[in-house]
Amino acid sequence: MGNWKKFMAVHKNPGVDCKVVQGNWRKLANVENATWERTYFNENKGMRFCVWRAQDEEQLKKIFTDMDVSWESIIPVEETVPDLWGEEWQSHLQAEQTADTLGV
Repeated sequence: MGNWKKFMAVHKNPGVDCKVVQGNWRKLANVENATWERTYFNENKGMRFCVWRAQDEEQLKKIFTDMDVSWESIIPVEETVPDLWGEEWQSHLQAEQTADTLGV
């Protein structure tokens, strides 16, 4: 898992039933070849932004396709916070690649 990358999956499903989404989260939490970290959502616009760890984008596409979960985009992302800006950023990225916590 140390070389897994972080991805943001964007899902747009206006009017989707929250119980359907929660049911998918339970299933996706048991996936072994990727790790779901968290979801941000805007219920009014019917959009979810999900942070995942996986080896590559193709793994996530296969998982979503197999589970009939639609997506708008899946893009690699990196996380930053103000206290990491500047010189600390590169050392943070290197440490995160080998962290046991996978950045959580």
